[in-house]
Amino acid sequence: MSTGFSAGVIGSANCIYPRTRRSEYSVTVRINIVTIFPEFFDSPLQVSLVGKARQDGLLEVAVIDLRPFGKGFHRQLDDAPFGGGPGMIMMVEPLDQVLAPLAKSHRVLLAAAGSPLTQNRLDAWAEQDELTLVCGRYEGVDQRVADNLIDEEVSLGDYVLLGGEVGALAIIEGVTRLLPGVVGNPDSIATESFRDGLLEEPQYTRPAEYRGWRVPDVLLSGDHGKVEEWRRQQRVERTRSRRPDLLDERGNES
Repeated sequence: MSTGFSAGVIGSANCIYPRTRRSEYSVTVRINIVTIFPEFFDSPLQVSLVGKARQDGLLEVAVIDLRPFGKGFHRQLDDAPFGGGPGMIMMVEPLDQVLAPLAKSHRVLLAAAGSPLTQNRLDAWAEQDELTLVCGRYEGVDQRVADNLIDEEVSLGDYVLLGGEVGALAIIEGVTRLLPGVVGNPDSIATESFRDGLLEEPQYTRPAEYRGWRVPDVLLSGDHGKVEEWRRQQRVERTRSRRPDLLDERGNES
């Protein structure tokens, strides 16, 4: 059974490229993923709007297996840290071999010490012609990679995962939905959470009442002015209760 991928080569590494069909839109971004676990991406890149964007030729993805670039017979990718300490560190040489030829792309390292991933970053990356996501693993990555081969370091949040693969998938979804022709109604992107520095208001659909749980009357009133005012107030109140830090950035809107 076909997976929807065709095989290609970058250097001596195995890569996975999308098989595309014609669309009224052209490919607007190519995303490279550098990982020691390429199989991690097999299913996620084929489903939902990401899979459809690839099939329609709106998005191109290359999954680059770092292992063939490892040192020696065992293709070693990590070593003990200088100065001692727990864990192992991803070595600079294999990553240099992969990333140096991708210098024209915008190279992002997924690491716990990176800056928080934000909507503004996704907006900017969706404008790039080519984006390279480097999935950190082990205890960390040799600092010389970040200093010389990376444009940005980002993290999903204030917690530690096993590696950067989950973060890479989050970025792919976040960027893909911003590409022309991917989301059916582009207006939905303009009014979602974080666009005006606030969280999105509560949303409801049919039925108007279920098990005694009623939709707010204002949404059933047909008064568009009142509905919009209710939504604005809900955005502020929801942000105040859940993310007061966002209101602080806006000057504590009431």
